[in-house]
Amino acid sequence: MSEFDLSVIAANWRFLAEGLRYTVQVTLTAMAGGILIGTLLALMRLGSITPLRWFATGYVNVFRSVPLVQVILAFYLILPLVLQMFTGRLEPIGAANSAYFTFTIFEAAYYSEIMRSGIQSVPRGQVGAGYALGLTYGQTMRYVVLPQAFRNMVPVLLTQTIILFQDISLVYAIGATDFFGAADKITQRDLRPVEMYTTVAVVYFVICFTLSRLVKKLQSRIAIIR
Repeated sequence: MSEFDLSVIAANWRFLAEGLRYTVQVTLTAMAGGILIGTLLALMRLGSITPLRWFATGYVNVFRSVPLVQVILAFYLILPLVLQMFTGRLEPIGAANSAYFTFTIFEAAYYSEIMRSGIQSVPRGQVGAGYALGLTYGQTMRYVVLPQAFRNMVPVLLTQTIILFQDISLVYAIGATDFFGAADKITQRDLRPVEMYTTVAVVYFVICFTLSRLVKKLQSRIAIIR
């Protein structure tokens, strides 16, 4: 077995850094979009309009029941065909762009369940207080319930985001160059799998472990506020 060659990492650090930058970009985009769509889905599931409640329930159940890698492949192949129905032209959107859309749509199902739990954790008396002040249902949710639900669910939302950060590595299935994909391409070219995959594992561990500790501290602080 050959020695661990650090020069391979040094020679390719720019390409690896570019892959890591893409991973972070997809994570932040999917987190922001997923929380926004997930909050709307949660409000639909808790609302009184039956068709919207059924739609949101079906959305969550479908995406939580299908393997993520299959969703990635499906959107990569099907999305250009859907766009063709509106534009009349078949134009590939590319693996890199497809990942932004796929993870936002997929993660919305998981963020929705987190937000639904957060909204239900707010005492119903808060809703009654909002109505007593003359607020509408929408205003009560916006100004009274959702701020408390977000505060209660911040640690769980961030934990789900850490999982999302790790799941981005699955975009290698469609050829996108995220952090793992960059290391994999270097491995295929230079035949140095030990150095590349060890580097990926160490970087993922450092980032995820650090974020996990921060989430734990935040969770303790929120518990003290309560």
